[in-house]
Amino acid sequence: MRLHKLHQASDVLRRTSRFVILARRLQAQMSEIKDKADEDDRSGSGEEEPSKMVEQTVEVGDQKERMIAKAALTIAELVSLLEGTLDEDFPAQTIRDEDDSSRADEDDVQDISLRSISAVAAYESFIQDARTRVTVEMERMVLSGLKSLNQTLLASSLQTAYNLRVLPSLIQGLLSDLSHAVEERIQSAFDLSKISKDVLANDPSLSGQQSPAAYRSRVRTEPTSTTVPQYAAALWTRLESMFEAMTDCCIRVYTLEKVLRMKKDTITQVVFLDEAMKSLENKPSAIFWISLARFLEKHVRDSFKASTFLQNSLSNGYPRLLRLFHEFFAKIAVHADTMYTSMVQSPETVLVLRSISNIESLYLSRSTNKLNEVIGQVFSRGARAPPGSVEGVNVARAMANELDAARFDPLLVKAVAKIASSALDIMLSRAENLVLIDRSAFSFIGATASQQQFNNAQVASFLYHCWMGLSKLEGEYSKFVFDILRSYIQNIYHLYERLTDPLLSAIRRDLGAIIANLHRIDFGKSVDPLAGMGRSSLYTKELTEKLGFFKSEVLSQYDIGDVSKSWSALIVNYVIKTFLFHASIVKPLGEKGKLQLTSDMTEVEFALNTFMVDSSQSHKAGGLETVGSEYKALRAMRPLLFLENDQLTSPKYTAGLPTLIVLHHILVRSPIPLPHSLHGWQEAEYVRWIDEHSEMEAFTLVDTGLSHWEKASTAEEKNTAEASEYVRLARIVLQQAYRT
Repeated sequence: MRLHKLHQASDVLRRTSRFVILARRLQAQMSEIKDKADEDDRSGSGEEEPSKMVEQTVEVGDQKERMIAKAALTIAELVSLLEGTLDEDFPAQTIRDEDDSSRADEDDVQDISLRSISAVAAYESFIQDARTRVTVEMERMVLSGLKSLNQTLLASSLQTAYNLRVLPSLIQGLLSDLSHAVEERIQSAFDLSKISKDVLANDPSLSGQQSPAAYRSRVRTEPTSTTVPQYAAALWTRLESMFEAMTDCCIRVYTLEKVLRMKKDTITQVVFLDEAMKSLENKPSAIFWISLARFLEKHVRDSFKASTFLQNSLSNGYPRLLRLFHEFFAKIAVHADTMYTSMVQSPETVLVLRSISNIESLYLSRSTNKLNEVIGQVFSRGARAPPGSVEGVNVARAMANELDAARFDPLLVKAVAKIASSALDIMLSRAENLVLIDRSAFSFIGATASQQQFNNAQVASFLYHCWMGLSKLEGEYSKFVFDILRSYIQNIYHLYERLTDPLLSAIRRDLGAIIANLHRIDFGKSVDPLAGMGRSSLYTKELTEKLGFFKSEVLSQYDIGDVSKSWSALIVNYVIKTFLFHASIVKPLGEKGKLQLTSDMTEVEFALNTFMVDSSQSHKAGGLETVGSEYKALRAMRPLLFLENDQLTSPKYTAGLPTLIVLHHILVRSPIPLPHSLHGWQEAEYVRWIDEHSEMEAFTLVDTGLSHWEKASTAEEKNTAEASEYVRLARIVLQQAYRT
C-alpha cells in the first residue's frame, strides 16, 4: 500500500514538473507572439520602402504563425496533463531542454488531478487565456487564408488547429458557415419581397403602385403588367450576385480540401484530410455540392409555389439561367476537377443542374407547346387548304429557333431535340393523312390539274422545305444531337418521295405512250396525210400539248426550288431517249418517211426547248443545251437517216449517237428483223425493256438476233447476199462497242 502511494506521489511530482516546464515555455511563447504582433504593427506603419516593408511583414507573419502553432501544441499538452489524459495521436512536439528527465511509463494510472496542486492551479487562468488567444489567432488565420486563398497561411492555421486537437470540429464549422452563407444568398435571390424593395429603391415612382408597407403580402409584392420588366431586371441582378457568392464559396471549399489533402503533420505523418474526415460524412467538396443542390432545389421549389412571376421569369429565362451556371462551372474549373462539355459532364455539375429540374421541365413543356402550336396552325385548315412551302419554312424555322436557344448546353439541347423529334412525328402523321396516292392523283385527264394533284403539290412543297431547313442543322450541331432528329428528318423526305416518285413515273408513262403512237404512221410509203407535206405528225403535236400541260398545270404547283429544274431535265432526257429508240426501230422507213421523221424531230426539239426554258429567264438560259448527251444524240439522229451504208460503221459520222441506235438503224435498212419483232414484243415493250436493262444486255440481244437470223436463213436456203452486208456492218459496230 505504501509502495503504491509512493508511486502515485512520484507520478504526480513528475507530471507537475512537466506541467510547470510547459507552462513557463507557454509564457515565453505567448510573450514572443505578442512581440511579433507589435513588430508587425510597427512594420505596417513604418516609413521604409514598400518592397522592404512587404518583405519584413511577410517574414514577421511567418514567424508568428510558426510560434502560434508551437504554442498550440504546448497548450494541448498542458490541457492533457490537467485533464489527466494522454492522447497517443498527439505526442509532444515541443523542443525539450537538455536536462529534461525521461518521462515515466504513460500507462500508469493517474488518479490524482493536478488541479488539486496550488502550483498548477495558479497557471490555469493563464492557460485558458492563452488558449483563447491562440484559438482567436488560428480562426483569424483560417478566415484570412480562405478569403485570400493563401494556401501557406491556411496550412499554418490548420497545423495550429491540429495541434489544438480541434481540426475536425474546425473543418466541420467552416463547411457549415460556407454552406450557410450560400443558402442565405440563394434564399435572398429568390425572395420576392427583397426584389420588390430593390425595384422601389431604383425607381421611387413605382411606390404609388405598390406600397412598401405591404411587402409581406404575396398579392402586393407580385408585379403588375407594367412593372414586370423592372422586377425581372432586379431578379437577374440578384441571381448574378448569387452565382458570384456560389463561386467564391466553392473555390474556398476546394482550396481548403486541397490543403487538407496535401498537408501532413511532420511528426505523426497524419494527413489532415484523414483527420478531418473523423467528423465528416464525405469530402468537403462533396458536402458542398450536396448542400448547394439541396438549397437550390428547396428555394426554387418554394419560389415556384409562392410567385407566378418567379415561375414565369425563371422558366422563360431558363437558357439565361443555364448560362450563369456555365460561367460558374468555368470559373471553378481552375480550382476543381469538374467538367461540363458536350462530351463529358462531371457528376457534381449534373447534380446541381438536376436541382433546378423543375425549371427545366417547365421550360421544355412550354417549348413543346410552342412547337405543337406551330404544327397545329399549319394543319388547321385540313385537306381543304393543305400546308405549302411557307408553312414548311415556318416549321423548320421554329424548330431551329428552339434548338438554337439551347445549343450552348449539351444536356438541354438534347432534351429540346427529343421534343422536336416528337413534334416532327406528329407532323408526319398529320401530313400523311393529307397525302392522296390513289389513281386519280396520278391520272392526267382534262385541261387542268385535279384538286387531288394540287393538294399533293402543296403537301410535297411543305415537306420539301421543312426537310431542307432541318437538314441544314446537321452542320450546326454535334452528331449526338442530330442523331436524335435524323430518322424523323429522313422520314419527311421519304414521305415527300412517296408523293413525287409516282408523279414523275406517271408523267413518263403518259409521255411514253404518246411517243409510241409514231408506230401508227407508215413511214415506208408516204408522209402522214393528216400532217401535210413538211409538217410534223399528230403525235408530236399531242406531245407538245402534253408537255405544256405538265409544265403549266402540274409542275408549276410544286414550289421546290432548283429541284423542279432537275425534274424538267429528267423528263426531257426521258423524252429524248424514248423518242430516239422508238424512231430508231421504225420499219419500213422510206425516203419520204425519213423527211417526215426529220420534221418530227424538229417539232420534238422545239417542244422540249420550250418545256425547259423558264418564262422568267432569257430564251437561251436553261435550254436543251443544258441536257447534255441526250440533246447531242437528238441532233445527231437527223444525219444518221441519210448516211451511206459504209458510213454507218465510222464513229466520225455517228458521233454522239448511242451504239444501240446505230445498230437499230442498220437493221431497219436490212431485211433482218429487229429484236422485238424476233421475240414478238410490241415496240413500247421493247423500249421499256431497253430502259430496264444494261447496254451490254441490249447488245447481246441484237447479237443473238443476228446469229438466229443467219442460222434460219441457211436452213431455209434463202438468198442472203443483200442481208450479209448489213450483218457485216452490225458485227463491226458491235465489235467497236465491245472494245470500248
